[in-house]
Amino acid sequence: MSETTISKEKVAHVAKLAKLSFDDSELTQFTTQLGDILNIFNTLGEVDTAAVEPTYSVAENVNHLRDDVAHNWHQKQGLLENAPLASAGLIKVPAILEDEGE
Repeated sequence: MSETTISKEKVAHVAKLAKLSFDDSELTQFTTQLGDILNIFNTLGEVDTAAVEPTYSVAENVNHLRDDVAHNWHQKQGLLENAPLASAGLIKVPAILEDEGE
């Protein structure tokens, strides 16, 4: 396994691009942590996965589709009769913008 080293200068550069500011002790800590993370990826890259089938989902997901059927047709009049205010076949609601009128 090859060790990946990352410099404090590179971490400081990336932090600057992200508009983050760190003091020297934080920069040292983040440099160490980022180096460890990169080394984990190097380790994973060495694993032989040639015989492993790609996994797209770990669960057996099955789509249960239903026909797209509309129900409760022709009930507009009943809806309008239950509305507090109706006009021209539409439900009237109070205006929410000032100086808009009806």
